[in-house]
Amino acid sequence: MSDQMNGGVTDTCIDPGKLFVGGLSWQTTPDSLKQYFQKFGELKECFIMCEPNSQRSRGFGFITFRNTEDCDKAMSVEHHILDGKKIDPKKAFPKGPNKFVTKTKKIFVGGIQHGTTENDMRDYFGKFGEVTDVCEKRKKYRLRLCVDTTA
Repeated sequence: MSDQMNGGVTDTCIDPGKLFVGGLSWQTTPDSLKQYFQKFGELKECFIMCEPNSQRSRGFGFITFRNTEDCDKAMSVEHHILDGKKIDPKKAFPKGPNKFVTKTKKIFVGGIQHGTTENDMRDYFGKFGEVTDVCEKRKKYRLRLCVDTTA
């Protein structure tokens, strides 16, 4: 199994046992990620994506199980907590050569100017698909929105 902290992806084939793991703590290491997911089955690969210059974690990584049954076991768990933080594993789907993304319909939008309305968000993101929900979260003086599309 290869543990990587440099953000390089060595195996680009489509693997049904591969998971994208989002929401990782900055303290999560490849070893702690590996240790957490090994309780579901044997892993072929485990790595955390990092910034190329600083080597700081980007907050997500990938794991690959030896067999799909173990992957399904991990996905059947409703909540995953690692290093005190809820993580979000999802089946990984290829985006193109050397790129992987997950099939998700939600995006987080931060740094929104004060005065931006829900309709502004719906108008802008409506260009990319039907917007089904806009969740507004205010923390101190920051506005954060979650946009859910069906595209």
